[in-house]
Amino acid sequence: MTSPTPSSSSSLPGRAPGRRAVLGAVAAAAAAAPLFPGPASAAPAPRRNRPRAALPGGGDLGPNVIVFDPSTPGIQARLDEIFRQQESAQFGTGRYQLFFKPGTYHGLNAQIGFYTSISGLGLSPDDTTINGDVTVDAGWFGGNATQNFWRSAENLALVPVNGTNRWAVSQAAPFRRMHVRGGLNLAPAGYGWASGGYIADSRIDGQVGPYSQQQWYTRDSAVGGWLNAVWNMVFSGVEGAPAQSFPNPPYTTLATTPVSREKPFLYVDGGGAYRVFLPEKRTNARGVSWGNGTPRGTSLPLTQFYVARPGVSAATLNQALSEGLHLLLTPGIYHLDRPIQVGRANTVVLGLGYATLIPDNGVTALRVADVDGVRLAGFLIDAGPVNSPVLLEVGPQGSSRDHSANPTTVQDVFVRIGGAGAGKATTSMVINSRHTIVDHTWIWRADHGEGVGWETNRADYGLIVNGSDVLITGLFVEHFNKYDVQWNGQRGRTIFFQNEKAYDAPNQAAIQNGSVKGYAAYKVGDAVTEHEGWGLGSYCYYNVDPTIIQHHGFAAPNRPGVRFHGLLVVSLGGNGQYERVINDTGAPTSGTSTVPSTVVSYP
Repeated sequence: MTSPTPSSSSSLPGRAPGRRAVLGAVAAAAAAAPLFPGPASAAPAPRRNRPRAALPGGGDLGPNVIVFDPSTPGIQARLDEIFRQQESAQFGTGRYQLFFKPGTYHGLNAQIGFYTSISGLGLSPDDTTINGDVTVDAGWFGGNATQNFWRSAENLALVPVNGTNRWAVSQAAPFRRMHVRGGLNLAPAGYGWASGGYIADSRIDGQVGPYSQQQWYTRDSAVGGWLNAVWNMVFSGVEGAPAQSFPNPPYTTLATTPVSREKPFLYVDGGGAYRVFLPEKRTNARGVSWGNGTPRGTSLPLTQFYVARPGVSAATLNQALSEGLHLLLTPGIYHLDRPIQVGRANTVVLGLGYATLIPDNGVTALRVADVDGVRLAGFLIDAGPVNSPVLLEVGPQGSSRDHSANPTTVQDVFVRIGGAGAGKATTSMVINSRHTIVDHTWIWRADHGEGVGWETNRADYGLIVNGSDVLITGLFVEHFNKYDVQWNGQRGRTIFFQNEKAYDAPNQAAIQNGSVKGYAAYKVGDAVTEHEGWGLGSYCYYNVDPTIIQHHGFAAPNRPGVRFHGLLVVSLGGNGQYERVINDTGAPTSGTSTVPSTVVSYP
């Protein structure tokens, strides 16, 4: 393939921005305790006047949560041991959460492999400083970072040894609440391929260098500079972000994020007890939430959480929820024979170390009632071998309550169909509740690994949004048999979308959508009168039948209230082509040049 020229870095080594499949062959308190005043509706519901719970709250976090403090001996050796186990375990069963108590640590290089999360235990990132690095590179895959998935870094301050920290990742690898006292390099050593990622609520004092990254989304952060762009760099609420200039260079920049509420996180209080902090909702946010050293929000003691361990039954998880406890899912794999039912307003379900839910018998993994303020965060749902009609459902069908004051949030919740083994699901995620905020998700029908094939890991729809007033910040959805995203709700908004159409379509007939060639990656329903999207991209790589034609990447009603900004489609090496970008608008892709076709605004 021909390499697209980076927009503002003449020193970037020439690399074709290929994709992973291209290179795969090559290589006890009763109520919430406010810390700072926030909206009354943001506080979780009290548990007063409730019979004593049959299930205990709090407790040990289990063997796969490793907690360090500055006096812990052998920290580097333990980090290296876990990395050796997880470096190439893309579909393995290991799950780890690495916690660092507040203080200063010297001379560490924490290399982060699959299903590994590293986090500080302070209220502010600056409470926990590592004089060293938190590194993701791609040596395990020949310098190709396009399969560096499922890992995270949160709530730490870093002072990189050479002035720049390396975080070469692709999907499902969030970098949250981080303070890098230096620069951040988003490419692997050698500047090999990398494909997408997400930064939120972070401060990078120096320059961010995406280099070979094809697309990236940064939200509510501050950066000292941004080096270059390849296809699609999107910013909302980022101090220091480059100015709006799509498509040359391809920067899509919003001054603020309309609504945001940061992800819950575990910390230790002054007495050494674990608590979960619940950041408050922000409107028109810009910059980090912890700018004065301490975030605004509320706090819950761990004693109000059922600390779940792998092997616990869905019935027990539901019992805990029915007794008014929240859920903390410690690292590991949880098999479910019935849905987890979240029916109480302000419930928190927080996963550590990529805790993974697997529905074994075709059930929905998790359902949320149409209630205020539920927070789902930090876990992976893996489809089971029996087809599930839906894997995650937020609000039952027909939900209509107004949740604008206290929305449900879905953050770093990832969905996978196939790859780790046989898996099927008709629809991965359905959002029915109004005002839901989905903040960073990767919904993936696997294109490699075990149990992969056009019908083997059949999954028709990635995301269906039926609720009105839903906002998604950082939406990654790939490879579904029909629509990757179907949006039926009114007044929906998406800031950043990354997509690939299914590689493995056997022929043109297999993707035919009535008279239309192929299903759009992102389809807005015909009855929708208001919708808006910023920074959306779709790619095709039909490697089974490269003659397949995809009519467009995006489909929407042609009316004034439905608006898009910064759209692109790309044919990867000429393996399939797009005729248009959105509806019948936009130039076709052609040849093998892997050059995007763009639409600046629509209509």
